[in-house]
Amino acid sequence: MRTRSLTLAVVLFAMAVSGCRKHRGHAGAPKDVTPSVATDLRDRARKTSRAFAILRSLTDEVGPRMSGTPGDARAVDWALAKMKSLGLVNVRAERVMVPHWERGEGSGSIVAPVQQSLILTALGGSVGTPEGGLEAEVLAVPSLQALEDLPADKVRGKIVFFDKPMARTRDGSGYGKAVDVRGKGAIAASKKGAIAVLIRSVGTGPARLPHTGALRYVDDVPKIPAAALALPDADLLRRTLERGPARVKLNLGCKQLDDAPSANVVGEVTGSETPDELVLLGAHLDSWDLGTGAVDDGAGVAAVLEAARLISELPRRPRRTVRVVLFANEEAGLRGAIEYAKVHKDELPKHTMALEIDLGAGRVYGVHYLAGPSSGPGFQAIAAPLRVLGVAPPIASEHHGADLWPLRAAGVPLVDLAQDATKYFDLHHTADDTLDKVDPGDLDHVVAATTAFAFGAADTTADFGRIPEDKRK
Repeated sequence: MRTRSLTLAVVLFAMAVSGCRKHRGHAGAPKDVTPSVATDLRDRARKTSRAFAILRSLTDEVGPRMSGTPGDARAVDWALAKMKSLGLVNVRAERVMVPHWERGEGSGSIVAPVQQSLILTALGGSVGTPEGGLEAEVLAVPSLQALEDLPADKVRGKIVFFDKPMARTRDGSGYGKAVDVRGKGAIAASKKGAIAVLIRSVGTGPARLPHTGALRYVDDVPKIPAAALALPDADLLRRTLERGPARVKLNLGCKQLDDAPSANVVGEVTGSETPDELVLLGAHLDSWDLGTGAVDDGAGVAAVLEAARLISELPRRPRRTVRVVLFANEEAGLRGAIEYAKVHKDELPKHTMALEIDLGAGRVYGVHYLAGPSSGPGFQAIAAPLRVLGVAPPIASEHHGADLWPLRAAGVPLVDLAQDATKYFDLHHTADDTLDKVDPGDLDHVVAATTAFAFGAADTTADFGRIPEDKRK
């Protein structure tokens, strides 16, 4: 029955196209064109999706994929072969030089007033401790501003402990409010004379597993080691400090090596009428090393690859080209995203829309767009088939995937398929980010929404305009 319904949909689609071409460029035109095919794609995705098999292949055959490592190189080879096997064309690896950092062994403990071991892990890009480790009194602060308000003599020679909890939220907004101490904490503490930094892991959930993630350094501030404590261990340190002074010993074996070659992996479903116009589907191929990157971002990789496969198998391709980009180095610097925007600079005006899937397999509940001021009706039309999935109508918003920041600067219209992040940050950047945490039904829901929306965006005659200048920065 699905084959018969698809055939009928295609016939109706062709009839609608011939009657609507004279209206090309109007946001309302696609209402009569895309829904039947997009709806069928949506339903096929829910019933016949291969996304979980793709994800299993990535996590089991490649494993962790930290930038610059052998796992990263295996992932590029895997992605090239997988795109070709799924029917994508113009498949290639676009070279990117990426940071290569080794975590090494890490340990920590409270040494006074009572000996207690601490479960922790180095933050990505951290320098190591001196041989034999370091030991100092701990100073707890709740925020960057609280540290800034302290005189330097209260901080000098101490280990600064950023005790900033993250709130559990459906939209993931708790992460954005807590992550500043991970990114900027080492710089802020070093400026005040601290010798190391500990942070409460930027995550949710009770597991005694620390959450890693990238930090930043700047050239004119001494680099100091930094690590994240598992949440129960952060609680332990907090309670210890509430009773009085405490000392911690920290030992990190991190190393920063020379940059190494990696690649953005690109493949396409060529458009049938205006192939130079592009709809970009993105995810990031790299992962942290503690788990196997199933949730972050293997699920996104599987979703966009499966969406492209389903669209490629249509008897008639969409008007515009669907381009899948698996970005390098999202986790530790966005080198892949930056290089993509640079290499494709002359082509960016033809990027009619871009979206990235990077929030695990959480079900899609909304559509956010950042585009031209008259783009709303076009997005409303192509999102209509998502209503049955429980997806709310599109709203204007500045939410989008991290790899799309360089495209935003060029004015490319961006879309975020808002996913349920309620449990995502229990696993994010931890050793628990493994295949068993992904629900196949939830992943197929993401695939269904991604496929239907991507097809609609690629087949519509609507023009989404460009992001206004005042919203590009």
